[in-house]
Amino acid sequence: MSDQKLRSVTLRRTEEGRFVATNPHGAAVELGTGDDVFSPVELLLAGIAGCTGMDVAAITARRAEPESFEVSITARKERDDAGNHLADLEVVFRVSFPAGEAGDAAREVLPEAVTRSHTRLCTVSQTVERATPITVRIE
Repeated sequence: MSDQKLRSVTLRRTEEGRFVATNPHGAAVELGTGDDVFSPVELLLAGIAGCTGMDVAAITARRAEPESFEVSITARKERDDAGNHLADLEVVFRVSFPAGEAGDAAREVLPEAVTRSHTRLCTVSQTVERATPITVRIE
């Protein structure tokens, strides 16, 4: 795989129930158990919301800067014979644009931008929707 296509994160345990994920650029995020950190499931949801939100913002902001821009995502954690998984994922956009011609143009393209992100552009949601296999190994 070429370096331009490769994406990676390294996870390091810092203490019981706490981990730090670091990307190749040095950005880090703490995760684990407890009320003061994101859980891995919440990070997955944030990845979906962040990916699609960034797509939609890039498309609509070419027409007008939003007055407000919020993306929320919910899911229900299920446990069944197939194991733990999320069900009923729902992404909701709450976006407003200023009055006027530019805001009208942004409002007009918003539904198409959301659809394009969901069906093609957002790598994270496309990966989840396709149920991409994961290879696990021990070194």
